[in-house]
Amino acid sequence: MRLVIAALLCLSSLLAPSLARAADALNHRAIAFYYNWYGSPSLDGARLHWAHDVLPENDRDTTRKRIPGDGDIAANFYPQLGEYSSADPAIIERHMRMLVQARIGTVAVTWLGVDDPSFKSLAPLFAAAQRHGVKICFQIEPAARKTADDARAAIVEILDRYGRHPAFYRDAQTQRPLFFVYDSYVIDRREWARVLSRDGAQTLRGTDYDADVLGLWVGADEHAFFEQSGFDGFYTYFASRGFSYGATPEHWPDLQRWAKRHGKLFVPSVGPGYVDTRVRPWNAKNTKDRERGGYYDAMFRAAIGSGAPLIGITSFNEWHEGTQIEPAVPFEHAAFDYLDYAPRKPDYYLDRTAYWLERFGR
Repeated sequence: MRLVIAALLCLSSLLAPSLARAADALNHRAIAFYYNWYGSPSLDGARLHWAHDVLPENDRDTTRKRIPGDGDIAANFYPQLGEYSSADPAIIERHMRMLVQARIGTVAVTWLGVDDPSFKSLAPLFAAAQRHGVKICFQIEPAARKTADDARAAIVEILDRYGRHPAFYRDAQTQRPLFFVYDSYVIDRREWARVLSRDGAQTLRGTDYDADVLGLWVGADEHAFFEQSGFDGFYTYFASRGFSYGATPEHWPDLQRWAKRHGKLFVPSVGPGYVDTRVRPWNAKNTKDRERGGYYDAMFRAAIGSGAPLIGITSFNEWHEGTQIEPAVPFEHAAFDYLDYAPRKPDYYLDRTAYWLERFGR
C-alpha cells in the first residue's frame, strides 16, 4: 500500500502542470454524489456493497436473499474498474481523473460516521482531490443521524476533521461549507430548528460550525418545512424523473423562484437513468431508460434552464440504483447479464457531463 501511494505521489509531481491545467477547467458549481462505501476482500475483508441483501418491499415480505458479489453484484450494470475498494488509492486516482474528464469540480461524499468502513477512504480521497483540484463536501446519510442532534454532531465532527483541508469545499464567495442531509423530512421541522435556526437551543448559527445545510425536497407542499426548520436550502437527489415532486424537472423553475424569494439555495439533481431491480426487484415501475443519453440531456437542459446556482449529479457511482456516470462495460455472469451503455462508449457519460457543464458555466 505504501509503495502504491508513493508511486502515485511521484507520478503526480511529474504531471503537476497538466493537473493544474485540468483543474482550471473544473466546474465547482456541479456536485456529483460520490459513494465511498465499496470494499474488496483484499483491502477490506469483504465485498462491501458489491454483495448486498435483496431488499423487501414491505414488512410482510419475509423473503430473504443475498447477492454474493464476485461477478454477481448488487447492480444492473457492471463497473469498468471491477469490484473495487473505495479505499484503494489507485482506484481513487482513476476516479479523480474521471471527474476531471467530466469537468466535475465537487463531489458530495457519503458520510456514515467514523465507525463505518467507508471512513477509511476519506484520507486518500482528500489527498487525491487536492492533487486534482476537486473539492469535497458531504451528504449525511440517515444511518449516521437518527436525530437532528446527530446531524449536528456529524457536521461538527466533519468540520473538526476536514474543515481546514485545502480540498474541503467552501463557497467561493461566502466561504461557507456545504452539507446535504438525505431524507431530512423524516425528522420534525421543530427538531431541525433546534440546531439550524438562529435562536435554536443547540444552534450552529453564529458558531465556528455554521454552514449551508440543505434538506431533501420531496412532496409538493414542503414550503412550511423549509421555512420553519432553518435549512439553508434544498435539493432533489432522485434520478428517477417523476418519482417525487422535487424530482420532476417541470417543477424546477417554480422551486428556484420560491428559493430565491425566501433566501434559500436550490440544487436540482440530474441523472442519466435509473434501475435498481437487482436490489429492489419490486421497483421496476421507477426504472428510467437511459435513451442512449437522451434522458441525461433532458434533465441537464431542465436544470440549467431553471436558473439554479448549483446542479447536483446523481450520481458518480451509485451502482445499486443504476444512476452512475462512472464507466460500465458489458459483462455476463451465470446469475445475470448486465446492462451497459451501448452503443455509447463506456466513458460516454463523463464526456457528456463535460459538454453540459461547459454550457452551465462557472
